[in-house]
Parts: sequence; structure tokens; C-alpha cells
Amino acid sequence: MEQNHQAPAATMKDVAEKAGVSTATVSRALMNPEKVSAATRQKVEQAVIAVGYAPHGLTRNARRGETQTILVVVPDICDPFFSEIIRGVEVTAAHEGYLVLIGDCAHQNQQEKTFLDLLLTRQIDGMVLLGSQIPFDPANDEQRNLPPMVMANEFAPEMSLPTVHIDNLTAAFEAVNHLLQLGHRQIACIGGPEEMPLCQYRTQGYIQALRRSNIAVDPTYIVRGDFSFEAGAQALKQLMALPQPPRALFCHSDMLALGAMNQAKRLGLRVPQDLSIVGFDDIELARYCEPPLTTVTQPRYQIGREAMLLLLDELQGKRVNNGSRLLDAELTVRGSTAPEKKREK
Repeated sequence: MEQNHQAPAATMKDVAEKAGVSTATVSRALMNPEKVSAATRQKVEQAVIAVGYAPHGLTRNARRGETQTILVVVPDICDPFFSEIIRGVEVTAAHEGYLVLIGDCAHQNQQEKTFLDLLLTRQIDGMVLLGSQIPFDPANDEQRNLPPMVMANEFAPEMSLPTVHIDNLTAAFEAVNHLLQLGHRQIACIGGPEEMPLCQYRTQGYIQALRRSNIAVDPTYIVRGDFSFEAGAQALKQLMALPQPPRALFCHSDMLALGAMNQAKRLGLRVPQDLSIVGFDDIELARYCEPPLTTVTQPRYQIGREAMLLLLDELQGKRVNNGSRLLDAELTVRGSTAPEKKREK
């Protein structure tokens, strides 16, 4: 008995490849044809016919006014940590014919009205939040009828959103425990902003690891800044000026760790002989610095992909449970950590 194997439906990405243009251009040609040239419009129309594409927004849910557009809200577009998460969102979205807009919250005050207008006028179908801040007031009556939202990377239980992230507390605990197993006892923490939930979890992991080894937590060993290279350098300056400076560092991000590493070399300290350093995230730069950085590896692409899949489920009317979806993180040991050596007298 023969079986009918149905070919997978063509996507906007297939049209883009056939026409030799971007998915954004395909979207404009189909939704706002007056915004592209006649030649480009013709190429896209021919490609649509050739691959047999049926625009989702015009067929599946036209009466709901879908735009086939997703907004990704990023805390800081300049932070290299977010690049792989965004790629995971974009690749997954493009496969289903969705266009992704990026909104940078680094200057949220100026952007807030723009984001809110997109939401309230239904110019986007859904949102992926890559931080705990949102560019509107969810308690405002006017803003209750919002499109579906999913949170990635952060975990803010009070927002009651579907969330994809790692266990930051356990990952931080294991990173600090690595330093403890190398014999380190004077371990400092260079943290991110205290108000961010993930920073609170990472600080708790640091504290719990020390207490598990019966090491008192020294408040002067916890220094905070943003997630920048400069903040890491400044924090190390502060730590090394202490009467008893640390011999090891746990940093809340790789950028903080790289800034601290650079500053350590400026101060004449050798990494890891004089100072062991552990980062967090495993951005691409981590493996190429000298020495390569020991760090917590987050599955960043997978976080973005899983978040977009959750959002797609919501957009297709499937029931999605609010709460946490944990992905695995692991410590990647490289050359920036080494056993503690006794100080020469």
C-alpha cells in the first residue's frame, strides 16, 4: 500500500533564497509592495510561485490581522552575549516565515513609547524578552490586551511568563566550587547589577559555595558594576587595593572577566599563576583571550530557539504553561584557573 508523503510547506526563507533577497525584503514585497522596487517585487512574486509559498499572515490567520513580525527586546545590543540567543530566535522564526525586529533597551526611556506603540497597535504578533525589564507597565489597564510574550535568559517569576533559562545559582556554585577544589580560599566576586534576578542567583551561588566550605563571606570581596569590560577592570582595581587582595575571581559575565584579566596584566599580575579567573556565558572571545578563559558555558543558541518555539506554540493557539524551562549549563575549564600556590614569605 502506497503512503502519501506530504512535502513540507515552503517558507519565507525559501522564497528569499530563490529570489536572491533577504527575508525582510520578501516580507515588505508581500505586505507593503509599494516599499520595494517593481523589479524586486517581480522577483519575489516569481519566487513565491516557483516554491509554492502561501504567506501565513494572508492565509492562516488573516482575520486576526497577523503581521508575521516578532519583537525581540534586548537589554543591550552591544553586549556580545546576546548575539547567539538572537540568532537562535531569528533562525527559528524565519523557518516559520516570521520577521524579527530587534529593540534595544539600553536607552529604554527613549524607546519605551516606540515599543508600546508597536504592541498596542498590533504591529507585532509577539515578543521575546531577553531581560527582566519590559518597556511598558503590565498593570496599566490600557496595556492588558497585549500579544503573547516569552522570556529568555532571565527568570522573573512575578511576571508569570513562559521562560527559558539556565539554573544560575547552581552554575555559579559549581564555578566557585571549581576554584575551591583548586585550593583557593580568597575568592572575590565581580557581579552585575544587583537588581537583576540572574545576578542575585549568581551571587547566592557564590555565597553558598563559600559557606559550604566554611569560608566566611567578606562583603568587601563582592564588587558590582554593569556587564562591561570597563566595569571588570575597575572592580579589579578596587579589589587589589584591599589590605588582603583576593587570589581568585568569580565574575558574573565573560566581559567582566576579560576586563579584570586585562587590568590584572596592567598591574603586573600573572593569570593564572597569581590570580585565577572564572567567567560566565562562554562568548566567543572567551576561548581566544590569553590565557583562554575558564567559564560557565550557556547554551545561548538553544535558549533563543526554545524561546521562539514556545512563542510559536502560543501564536498557534496551543496551551503553554507559564513558568520556568531549564536548559543545561556546564563549566568549561581552560587556562585562566590553576591551583593556589602558597605566598612566598
